[in-house]
Amino acid sequence: RMHASWRPGCPVPLADLRHLRLRYVDFEGRVRDGELVVHADVATGVVQVFERLYDLEFPLRSLRLVDDFGADDEASMAADNTSAFNCRAVTGGTAWSEHSYGRAIDVNPVENPYVSGTYVAPPAGRAFLDRVAGPGVILADDEVVRAFAAHGWSWGGYWTRPVDHQHFSTTNR
Repeated sequence: RMHASWRPGCPVPLADLRHLRLRYVDFEGRVRDGELVVHADVATGVVQVFERLYDLEFPLRSLRLVDDFGADDEASMAADNTSAFNCRAVTGGTAWSEHSYGRAIDVNPVENPYVSGTYVAPPAGRAFLDRVAGPGVILADDEVVRAFAAHGWSWGGYWTRPVDHQHFSTTNR
């Protein structure tokens, strides 16, 4: 299934990744089944985080592999897709993204945009720059941030430049 997101030369071998099937609540309150790929070392904790999000009925728009979008991060974000592994460079750079190691997850990118100066990704995220509580929005020290933090994950919404409201990682990068 990872025909687009993984290729020879990626910094983590396929054998070190785990495919997770996760239950979530969508924006209409329906229970759905989704999937993520993460590093084997964090898989158990990620399952527990998503169990907590499910219990909280925190809505996710979509939970699909980035491969469903041809490994195009911008297309996945535009679809408001929550995703994890994607062998790619950091936004605006050449170094490997933490997503390339299976140690980063982006949650509801539209409601939780990446912001660097005047650049906002995805563009529909401009409607959520004011950071007020609402369905799918992540705020400082909320239940979502605490669920990830309980398993050693840091939130990009605490960064100063860029501010990456959708991003959680095990390395705070």
